[in-house]
Amino acid sequence: MADDREPPPLFDDEKPDKKEDEDDLFATPNEAPKEEIKDEPASLPTEPAQDKASEDLFAADDDLFGGEGEEVDLDSPETEGPSSPAKMEPDSDSSPLEAPPMAEVLPPAKPVIEEKPKPTPAPRKPSMEKSKEEVGYTSFAQIEEEESGDQFALDIKVHDPGKIGDGMGAYMSYKVTTQCLDFGEEKKTSIPAFRRPSMTVTRRFSDFLGLHEKLSQKHTHIGRIVPPAPEKSVVGMTKIKMSKEDTSSTEFVEKRRALLERFLQRISLHPVLQMDPDFRDFLEQDELPRATSTSAVSGAGVLRLIKGVGDTFSKVTIKMDESDQWFEEKQNQVEALDQQLKKLHASVEALVTYRKELGISTSAFAKSTAMLSNSEEHTALSRALSQLAEVEEKIELVHLEQADNDFFLLSELLKDYIGIIQAIRVVFHERVKSFHNWQNAQQNLAKKREQEAKFKQTGKTDKIAQAQEEIREWEGKVEKGREDFEEISKTIRTEIRRFETNRVKDFRNIIIKYMETLMNSQQQLIKYWEGFLPEAKAIA
Repeated sequence: MADDREPPPLFDDEKPDKKEDEDDLFATPNEAPKEEIKDEPASLPTEPAQDKASEDLFAADDDLFGGEGEEVDLDSPETEGPSSPAKMEPDSDSSPLEAPPMAEVLPPAKPVIEEKPKPTPAPRKPSMEKSKEEVGYTSFAQIEEEESGDQFALDIKVHDPGKIGDGMGAYMSYKVTTQCLDFGEEKKTSIPAFRRPSMTVTRRFSDFLGLHEKLSQKHTHIGRIVPPAPEKSVVGMTKIKMSKEDTSSTEFVEKRRALLERFLQRISLHPVLQMDPDFRDFLEQDELPRATSTSAVSGAGVLRLIKGVGDTFSKVTIKMDESDQWFEEKQNQVEALDQQLKKLHASVEALVTYRKELGISTSAFAKSTAMLSNSEEHTALSRALSQLAEVEEKIELVHLEQADNDFFLLSELLKDYIGIIQAIRVVFHERVKSFHNWQNAQQNLAKKREQEAKFKQTGKTDKIAQAQEEIREWEGKVEKGREDFEEISKTIRTEIRRFETNRVKDFRNIIIKYMETLMNSQQQLIKYWEGFLPEAKAIA
């Protein structure tokens, strides 16, 4: 019990000492925040109601209003005189005596105190706006790089296909109408690159192939993707040439017309290819020199076939140790995309075949139903069967129309992109060739330098000058090879970015159109069956 009673007196003895120590050590700090806390909230709500000096209270309100700015600048030497007495006031015991001078000093300093909160956010706004401008400038630079030169649009239509001549010498001609549109608006404008705002010329299929060949020779080796031209079809054209009936509306001619129109439209959307002189001549000139090199049985066609085999062999043998991760990823993506597009194209082709067969079967069913209605003695049933035959005939047209939509919207788009991917492979191969030309130049330069060193060691001074001249020549070739490789790499990056952007837009637009055709087809089917339902119910 004695041990239990001893601690309280000790604790009581130490307690006043601690209080005194705390009062002595922290007297001024504790008073300062208390006075600031009391003054700040008291000054704001009671400003109009207090009977003290209005100037003193107004000064205190100004200090509170600019609190955020003053908290940042408490220790900075840039704070002005009125803020320093405010800090000294809680620490001094003679604050009532110093209040009148503060009232005299603060009124002239009011504009300075009121302006302080305004500049504080001001530096933040320009910095944020600058960052937005920088981000916007980057995106604008990318858009400008992708759409540079797209200051106008060319509305190109390929129409009115017609057969000219008879026998094996016959060929198909197409009218190409071009209108220059200002930023997509439907108004004709005068463009310096073209002599007329609206042009209509007649072209044959070989002219389209000749245009593709010219563009490929000028732009493929520097990394630009030239849209693929439609493939030649010997079987399809032979049927047209040997046929005596009008073939302007045949399925083969219509498919080729759509492909040729898509080919020209893709060229017109490219900012560089649309300004090519050969493309302008194709759209403007009334007559073009006949493109004889596009014939499959000509000497140029045989040489083109041999060159194609050689290019295929070089693609297999010539390889490149890719150091750029971006190109390696894009090549893998292109290969994967090519495989998926080919699978999807095969599925769509099967779908088109199925819809056509469905239309044929529906037509046969309609004919059989009509024959049955003629032999039926029951009047209501005969009428219902006759109505059913008419509905099936309408449904046949719906299936055939949807089969055409499947082909022209989906199948041809997929086939076109499969051809574009082939063109992308060609430009990738051109980049590999450019890299190997650069490396070969470096190897030859190293050999020439070794040869010069041997001449110097053996004392053959008469050959040193020639060796140095060859070294300077190969140094220029090395520099040229490096510049070509960097330029084609840069161009391919731009072309791939444009390809990806256009691919997303094309598939989005086509999918929307395709869904609309499917919805229209289903609505027509519902309408036909709803119209037939009363006839079926009327059978007694």
